[in-house]
Amino acid sequence: MKELQYPFDSSFLLKKRRKIKRVLLEDGTQRIEKRIAVLGGSTTNDIVAMLELFLLDNGIAPVFYQSEYAQYWQDAMFDAPELKAFQPDLIFIHTTSRNITEAPLPLSASAQEVKDALERQTSHFTQMWKHLTETYHCPIIQNNFEMPATRLIGHRDVWDCHGMVWFVNELNRSFAQYAAEHNDFYIHDIHYLSACYGLDAWHDATYWYLYKYAMTLQAIPEFAYSLARIIRSIYGKNKKVLALDLDNTLWGGVIGDDGQEGIAIGQETAEAEAYAEVQEYCKAQKQLGVLLTVCSKNEPENARLGLTHPDSVLHEEDFVAIQANWKPKDHNLIQTAQELNLLPESFVFVDDNPAERDIVSAQIPGIAVPEFDSPAECIRVLDRSGYFETTTFSATDANRSEMYRANAQRAQMQQTYANYTDYLLGLEMHAEIRDFTPVTLPRIVQLTNKSNQFNLTTRRYTQSEMEQVAADPNRIRLYGRLRDKFGDNGIVSVVIGEIAGDTLHIELWLMSCRVLKRDMELAMLDELVAQCKQHGIRRINGYYYQTTKNAMVRELFGTFGFTKTEQFENGDSTWTMDISTYEIRNHVIRVNEKEYQET
Repeated sequence: MKELQYPFDSSFLLKKRRKIKRVLLEDGTQRIEKRIAVLGGSTTNDIVAMLELFLLDNGIAPVFYQSEYAQYWQDAMFDAPELKAFQPDLIFIHTTSRNITEAPLPLSASAQEVKDALERQTSHFTQMWKHLTETYHCPIIQNNFEMPATRLIGHRDVWDCHGMVWFVNELNRSFAQYAAEHNDFYIHDIHYLSACYGLDAWHDATYWYLYKYAMTLQAIPEFAYSLARIIRSIYGKNKKVLALDLDNTLWGGVIGDDGQEGIAIGQETAEAEAYAEVQEYCKAQKQLGVLLTVCSKNEPENARLGLTHPDSVLHEEDFVAIQANWKPKDHNLIQTAQELNLLPESFVFVDDNPAERDIVSAQIPGIAVPEFDSPAECIRVLDRSGYFETTTFSATDANRSEMYRANAQRAQMQQTYANYTDYLLGLEMHAEIRDFTPVTLPRIVQLTNKSNQFNLTTRRYTQSEMEQVAADPNRIRLYGRLRDKFGDNGIVSVVIGEIAGDTLHIELWLMSCRVLKRDMELAMLDELVAQCKQHGIRRINGYYYQTTKNAMVRELFGTFGFTKTEQFENGDSTWTMDISTYEIRNHVIRVNEKEYQET
């Protein structure tokens, strides 16, 4: 919904939130349901109401549990029956600097007394986090602390251990260290958020005295949106592609009119420097695994000319696809999505032209189209929007652009073969298909939360949940990693099945769309059947749960030789196969001939 895209009108959202919620609930979107426990150190009702809107807009249907006012510690540590019964999928702890109880200390306090107070305050939280993790095994999001509203000892407050500013900074460092050392634990950085908003505006004491809000009412939409960024990233709702216009977006001027020497890019002028920073920001996103594409009304040679400018930060090889022509941009974006085997809704389209933005927004449901008026605002809006919020990062992320560029080379190679089987053999594919290992778990979790099209059940897992799966002796688990003559695709497929007697029930089967039509699914099936035979399993039951995105695998089990046993009106189906007569299906991929190492 456009009203919920950053930057938004906070006053409008607060006033119209009930109407907006009603529209969202009636739009027919399929959403994943998640139970979110909000444990508050202050009033949380309006935060929850606003958070619900942003999550609904991102395909998540939240069900909330809220602690009573300032009862976050009691609910967490004393196992509140209501919270236990709720069984949260995610826990958010909403504490702020008003919940710091050990500071400030008087100037007469010794350094040891200050250290003890800091350790007590830190322990107050770490004990709670550990207890919640052991009890609920789900992701935890914890606010860090905003700066206090006052500095009792002035500028000395930041370096003297008796100062509240010093105490807050030390607490935030300890929180950050804990996050670095623990999976499924995330910091919601209100230290940064409140600074962006402005401390004087954030610390509106009137709302504390009247309603026990730890921030001004007008800041709550910003707060809720910021929190929603983390949640949507945890559950795989991030965008994947940054589709960029060229003229007056990546450089100043129109290259077709001004020529290479006439566009503004580099360090010579203020305008040129601003566009160079836009390119630097986009290049940094690429290094985090975001795919860059070009969508520009331009002659192809002019696009290449701009990207070869001596001061250009971005070059042709930084993009996985370039559409520079005079076709409608929405058509080009859809074509690029098809070429990359991605959904158009996973794109962020960046264009300086408001008319082009409106057309693309109207024609492609779900695509993000940020509004901005200048290069500096473009960077700010992209950054604050959090389309690519990073909650996990792996070697696969760092190499994603290279993997997609290698796919383009594969497509070119395919054109030289008349026979598709010969083409597959010519790729010289090798696969590693094995049980989960600790080093592969983060990528496996990431894949389960990002894969939508080749995903039979679309079941999502957190790190903690996947660790339980990995330790379960009643499950068969396989990950598949594929390499060929053009490079390593990384981990691209995951299968999980639960053993019940002589039957294996498939609860997850997915594959990255990067390796479609390369028989990787057949290699996975061969290994799965072999594992089943080792466990004395005679039958495999498969399940297809229909979504708006996974139609491509509706009949996958049928192509595997399964028999359909049930077909439901909502599109779901169940399948079964007796493995006693199963014959090897993969004939083009060599499996487990080479040891792989995650870097």
